[in-house]
Amino acid sequence: MSDLMGSRWRGQRGRLEVWYTTLTDPATGAGVWLHHELVAPSDGTAAYAHGWVALFPAHGAPAMARFGPSPWKPPTVEVVYAADGVSVTADRAAGHTEGASWDLTAVGGGPPLYTFPSWAWRRELLPAAQIVPAPNATFNGVVHIGDVVLPVAGAPGATARIYGHGNARRWGWLHADLGGGDLLEIVAAVSMRPGLRRLPPLPFVRLRLGGVDWPAGDPLRVARSFRAQLGLPQWTVSGQSAGRRIHVEVDQPPERTLAVDYRDPDGAPAVCHNSERADAVITLERAAGRTWTVERRWELRGTAHAEVGVR
Repeated sequence: MSDLMGSRWRGQRGRLEVWYTTLTDPATGAGVWLHHELVAPSDGTAAYAHGWVALFPAHGAPAMARFGPSPWKPPTVEVVYAADGVSVTADRAAGHTEGASWDLTAVGGGPPLYTFPSWAWRRELLPAAQIVPAPNATFNGVVHIGDVVLPVAGAPGATARIYGHGNARRWGWLHADLGGGDLLEIVAAVSMRPGLRRLPPLPFVRLRLGGVDWPAGDPLRVARSFRAQLGLPQWTVSGQSAGRRIHVEVDQPPERTLAVDYRDPDGAPAVCHNSERADAVITLERAAGRTWTVERRWELRGTAHAEVGVR
């Protein structure tokens, strides 16, 4: 996992890099979101680091605390991200900022999940790409925001990465822990590039069952077989490949969702609506002659991690 956690930035202008961790505390049902970001502005000014920690309690409104911006500190072999009072390594995220502190250690994680094609991550040929180095990690530690102190023990979650030229024009994201090592990861996005920004969202879907990822083949090629309808508070993704089809319904109740503003390297604004206590209903079917039969069905209540971004 560590080689996938290292920074991809090599000093270019106009780049955005993200390390983010999400988890669900099994004792309380609370969700946690850690977002660490490197921004290299398009105008050539100095790169900076910033981010936030957010807590989504089972009862009550979500709370968030930001850190930075502060000058980007070159990474080391161990520390892949560093800002004032904040650091990320391959298996630990720790930091403190005004009104908040956190220290979380990850155990395990399973094989990395390539939501986008592996070549897209290695060769940086797309406007941006996402990868999940630790899709099935277990987290232990503590998160403190305001008056709330949340001890975390045996919390399932994941750590993912994004690298590219900036945020999409619109996007949807889902991480769903289905139990027993099974999971579903979805990124559906509309590019900012001319000629692509008028197209519908392109969904990258990766369902891991029993250690096998579906759909098989190049994620960019099979993405054309899926459709996404992005909106709030509900959004959907559906499609089929190789004798299977899937339908995903995501619900992000407003009282469990945070609106967070972003800035691209060129200064353009965007807003994401994130919930680490979203609901999701996932139905997987298998072709049986001319009909379809339900193979598996999952209902996640308050344990799905989801986001919709808009301009």
